[in-house]
Amino acid sequence: MRKKRTDKATPPAAPPAPVSRPSLVSAAVVLAALTVAAVGLHLLSSIVAPAFFALTLVITARPLQRRLVRWGMPKMLAAILVLLVLYVVLLVLLVATAGALAQAALELPKYSAAFQQMYTDLIDWLATFGVDETALTGLIEGVDLNRVAAVAASVLESMSSAGGQFLILVVVMFFLAIDSTVLSSRWSLISSARPELGKALQRFFTGVRKYWLVCTAFGLIVAVLDVIALIIIGVPLALVLGLLAFVTNYIPNVGFIIGLVPAALLALLNGGLSDMVWVIVAYCVLNFTIQTMIQPKVTGDAVGLSPVVSFLSLTLWTLVVGPLGAILAVPLTLAAKAMLVDAHPEARWINAFLVAEPDARQYLRQQAKAA
Repeated sequence: MRKKRTDKATPPAAPPAPVSRPSLVSAAVVLAALTVAAVGLHLLSSIVAPAFFALTLVITARPLQRRLVRWGMPKMLAAILVLLVLYVVLLVLLVATAGALAQAALELPKYSAAFQQMYTDLIDWLATFGVDETALTGLIEGVDLNRVAAVAASVLESMSSAGGQFLILVVVMFFLAIDSTVLSSRWSLISSARPELGKALQRFFTGVRKYWLVCTAFGLIVAVLDVIALIIIGVPLALVLGLLAFVTNYIPNVGFIIGLVPAALLALLNGGLSDMVWVIVAYCVLNFTIQTMIQPKVTGDAVGLSPVVSFLSLTLWTLVVGPLGAILAVPLTLAAKAMLVDAHPEARWINAFLVAEPDARQYLRQQAKAA
């Protein structure tokens, strides 16, 4: 007897699922939502900026807290000890900044006569080329170092009006430090419910921590070298200018220029054109080499953002959250990238416009493994 075939026909393969692509309407909705969010952040910047700053500081100090716990210290005691360390660092920076502004307000009026003489000579020199001396004289008369000193004094006084933001920073740091002792269950909940979000937040924590550490280390190096160079050249207020170089190091891309201008101007008023040239040369050799060439490479490797994105984030976040946004530009961009891009696999193509080349290759390797 002929044996019956029992093999069934192989069903045709199911067609691949269509790939969802963002439509023009959905892109417009996303842009509108981001605009509304930016306006909201701007209106709440006096609260959001110091609170986010506190969060990044606690995140940066978190490894020290975990190490103290591993050494046998109780969790609460380790959190309080780390919090006190952060408070001391902030207090030292605040006192140093206030002292620097007070010293500048007292020192700058001494150079008012030299400033006027320098510009008088400049007017006479330009008049030899046929420039209208009357117009130049009216322009120069409006420039007075006493006004510059008054601005420094007003900034010093305005620090007291910023006490509200500083109070928010201190209070939020306290509650975050206390809350950090009971994070394990919450982190497990996020990782189990939204594993992609958990991985994105972990990358954000690591990036912020590396960013603050790299900027602080390079800022200290630049400040020390600048102070030594200014003392050798003979520029007054060397410590004040060194502190300015340290603070402006946290401002991406343009921090070098912000620190150079007052140093060069003060060198010109105190020692003439030759001292100003030496200051510019010293800053270009030291600050430009370290801040513009070496540090962006190290920072880019640490946080994964391209230099263009770092510069654009400086402009964006300064407009959105105010002056503190210039310092928090990179951490805020990392937070937005983690929440809006890295946590959503369908949106990770945006990383092509955000990350540096090494991170782009890393994302491609991760996608290849996932496939």
